[in-house]
Amino acid sequence: MTPQAVIFDIGNVLIEWQPERFYDRVIGADRRAAFFAAIDLHGMNDRVDRGEPFTEVIAEVAAAHPGWATEIRMWQDRWIDMAAPAIDASVGILRALRRASVPVFALSNFGIETFEIGRENYPFLEEFDRHYISGHMGVTKPDPRIYDMVEEDCGIAPERLLFTDDRAENIAAARARGWQAHLFDGPAGWADRLVAAGLVTRDALT
Repeated sequence: MTPQAVIFDIGNVLIEWQPERFYDRVIGADRRAAFFAAIDLHGMNDRVDRGEPFTEVIAEVAAAHPGWATEIRMWQDRWIDMAAPAIDASVGILRALRRASVPVFALSNFGIETFEIGRENYPFLEEFDRHYISGHMGVTKPDPRIYDMVEEDCGIAPERLLFTDDRAENIAAARARGWQAHLFDGPAGWADRLVAAGLVTRDALT
């Protein structure tokens, strides 16, 4: 069945999101490993993605771990350095779909404030027809509720949605709803899937 709309995750699909790589570069791999072992930083980020205030969460965690406070505050002060660079080939795919008049949505685990930083630095994030951002929705993938909220808002039947994400659990949750889905492992495979679905031509992607 030909999809009626295409849904992109953002982190590691359109923008690289590699906090460990950033900290390896800034404080060294050994100290980074100790830092991530001492503090549940991804859990901290999950709180932001569910809609808690970015500044307050960072301040709370930094106060609770004074020995790591400088490094924790980097998560806020240098967030854009962790969310970089853009994956240009994926941005090209997004734009090819738009040129083909295919509706494109974003569905991403993203904080309210961090998404605004992203929009300021990556103008292509404004090019989606609809944004489904977890911080605003109060729920994150792979909770089934977030997929239900997308369906209710866009009014498109689940089987007519084609979604890509780099996390297997998010893809599994989408497929459980009846969505078409593609586990993102690079722009080339994603392009192949879209061509196979009849949404864009190979020539349109070059």
